[in-house]
Amino acid sequence: MKRFVKAVEVEGYHDIFAEHNGILNYLALGKLTLKEGQSYSADTNDYEVVLVILSGVATVSTEGNTWVNLGGRKSVFDGKATAVYVSCQSSYHVTAQTDVEIAVCKAKAEQKYAPFVVTPDDIVVHHRGKENWQREVHDIIERNGEGRVHRIVIGETFNKAGQWSSYPPHKHDGEHYPEEPDLEEVYYYQVNPEQGFGVQLHYTKDLSIDDAYIIRHGDSFAIDQGYHPVAAAGGYEVYYLWFLAGKTGRNLKPYDDPDHSWLNK
Repeated sequence: MKRFVKAVEVEGYHDIFAEHNGILNYLALGKLTLKEGQSYSADTNDYEVVLVILSGVATVSTEGNTWVNLGGRKSVFDGKATAVYVSCQSSYHVTAQTDVEIAVCKAKAEQKYAPFVVTPDDIVVHHRGKENWQREVHDIIERNGEGRVHRIVIGETFNKAGQWSSYPPHKHDGEHYPEEPDLEEVYYYQVNPEQGFGVQLHYTKDLSIDDAYIIRHGDSFAIDQGYHPVAAAGGYEVYYLWFLAGKTGRNLKPYDDPDHSWLNK
């Protein structure tokens, strides 16, 4: 399976990176697109799941809980996220109160936890970088997930036009463990305005991987190894939903490319 997957518009549920996809051992990604009044149900099996409402309003039920009027963004650029955590070995049901788009973010899990909702008021916002690598990072489940989730860490990054993120280039594939964690990651992108684009770079120090991809609205990227900086084209904002999991816990401590780490000084 390819690491970089182009957008496909599908009504209902669509696997972007299926479970057991051949690239990622811990992560999978799907997208749920429903018209007003439509419903969808699924079992989580061996994955804990975070339902991130990209746009629209929905009702979500799981483990005897029902939450109504979740979401409300017109797009991801219209405010902070609403998300629902659903444990492994359970099931969930979504009903669209308006037309709705939901990212279904999955991470391998063996421990079961109680479901919960993350509201826009719960989002922790960071302003990171300087010069032309400034971005806004929204933590959805990060420190607030300690003792509440098994592996998943998830958030959203907003690149203003012409700005870089995941920069200086960093990685987290465990090559320099314990200094560097061993975590997989998935990116799901949107662009504002939608006809715009960005660039996703991907490389390793030995250049066995040395790739660049054009980011279009709705594309996705699976990161099993290597450095992975992102750039937004002039005039266009680039957003990406990101989530991670791996075998070294939930501690996010990216390893900067030594050639470029001076940029942080």
